Amino acid sequence: MTSNPTLKISIVGPCAAGKSTLRQALHSAGYRHVRNPAQEHSYVPDMWRKLTAPDVLVYLDVDEAASRLRRPQGIDSGRHLLQNQRLAHARQHAHLYLNTSSLTPTEVAEQVVAFLAQR
Repeated sequence: MTSNPTLKISIVGPCAAGKSTLRQALHSAGYRHVRNPAQEHSYVPDMWRKLTAPDVLVYLDVDEAASRLRRPQGIDSGRHLLQNQRLAHARQHAHLYLNTSSLTPTEVAEQVVAFLAQR
């Protein structure tokens, strides 16, 4: 299946969920309009919508234990909780929710590409 290069895709989620890695994989797969608007750092609940107005919103989640393994120097319980609170609006409006805690980057990319191909 081929990609839709005009599809606007936003990827949100807590730190260490794999947003940047997925963005790179989607670019490699031919998707040209892929952004991760750093919603986890914003107090504006729908910043993702205001900055990117996506056709598809992908929410990558990660549990606290997996995020610490991926980024041991920067994730603690308070930060993880705060990011989840900041992401509540995006999580509620996501077209695809994917918990990446036990997935490889390749598995994440394959699942998202398969989802996008069905749209």
